[in-house]
Amino acid sequence: MRPLLIDASDLSVWALRLWWPVLRIGGFIAAAPVINHSAVPARVKIALTLALAFALAPLAHAPAELSMFSGAGLLAALHEVLTGLAIGLIVQLAFEALEFAGQSISTSMGLGFATLVDPQHGASTPVLGQLFTIVGLLAYLAVNGHLLLLGALARSFETLPIGAPAPDRDLLFTIATWGGRILESGLLIALPALIALVIVNLAIGVISRAAPQLHLFGIGFTVALLGGFFVLLVGLDGLASGISSLIESALSAAQALVTPAVR
Repeated sequence: MRPLLIDASDLSVWALRLWWPVLRIGGFIAAAPVINHSAVPARVKIALTLALAFALAPLAHAPAELSMFSGAGLLAALHEVLTGLAIGLIVQLAFEALEFAGQSISTSMGLGFATLVDPQHGASTPVLGQLFTIVGLLAYLAVNGHLLLLGALARSFETLPIGAPAPDRDLLFTIATWGGRILESGLLIALPALIALVIVNLAIGVISRAAPQLHLFGIGFTVALLGGFFVLLVGLDGLASGISSLIESALSAAQALVTPAVR
């Protein structure tokens, strides 16, 4: 049996073929939901990056004249990393909106002090923010969002080729537009609960003015807390629908990011 011989030229060709997809996929892994979690070991992220690079290398066609060590090659490398980051970040921003909505409701109902350590951000966040993020993560996995996002990454090698002279203005506009919708989306999800809690707090304020002898500062916190839980329980279907709609919109934005016909 003839042994398999591999020379240095073959290794250099393989390294060049994998270099460009590794950059884009590495940026994607650093920003995509679930995969970018700090609980995922760095070795797993590196192994997943290399595995995806091997799988998607046939789709990555770099210009023959593009060198890794030239000025154009450095700009192309930066463009690849930013492209991967944009595809993953545009969905990750949806989870930031959910956390913002949970923090807003927690502050209004008096749960701002009840925090948990968030390993994703390395800081303490209100429990409702964590709850909304978990519900959004379950909705993301339920609709196979991770597979849709990988499909968008694979399609990007065809619609956003390697070695493009400059970032597409439509791509930058899509990212900026979706980023601007984060505050709006979080407020829309939290708005019904916030309005109900404002009414509860106004009622407590009116009663405290009408009956100053009552110690409403002692029971006001309890009333606001119970009212907040009641509002969340009554509006649970609406919250779930809003969270699912936000996740689906984020996935659609990721698809639009890599599909020129949609943009």
